[in-house]
Amino acid sequence: MATFIGDFVCKADAKGRIVLPSFFKKVMTAMEEIRFVVRKDLHANCLLMYPYPDWEAHVEDIRSRVNMYDKDQNMVYRQYVRAAVEVSYDGNGRMLIPKRLMDKIEADKEVVLVGVDNKIELWSKVGFEEGGMSDDELGAKMQGFWGGSEK
Repeated sequence: MATFIGDFVCKADAKGRIVLPSFFKKVMTAMEEIRFVVRKDLHANCLLMYPYPDWEAHVEDIRSRVNMYDKDQNMVYRQYVRAAVEVSYDGNGRMLIPKRLMDKIEADKEVVLVGVDNKIELWSKVGFEEGGMSDDELGAKMQGFWGGSEK
């Protein structure tokens, strides 16, 4: 399983391609993978980029919880999966994220790629800068995970 950490500001080239940061490319190379599955996040105004094997595991987990004979669950599953797209990066690490997805997060030339465990979040630079929390807020929320005691 891949582990991505850190955040990197990237600029799209004239053709709209984004260069995968070398740190992230090393993680993908270790997995012997050049494909991501990208979809809009359900809760934040960013895109999620799953390495293809992690996407397959993610979808299998969802599929195992869905009753395909239940009309509503089947429709939700279909909508979730159909909103995703596969992208690959070339030998120089360049990848083209479909414009329709970039438009959903209001991204232009500058984006931020954020490593979050087994996936990468792709944010518009403006959205990323507006969406954070202070260190004090983070500390308070983390403390709540353990009922007020640090472990």
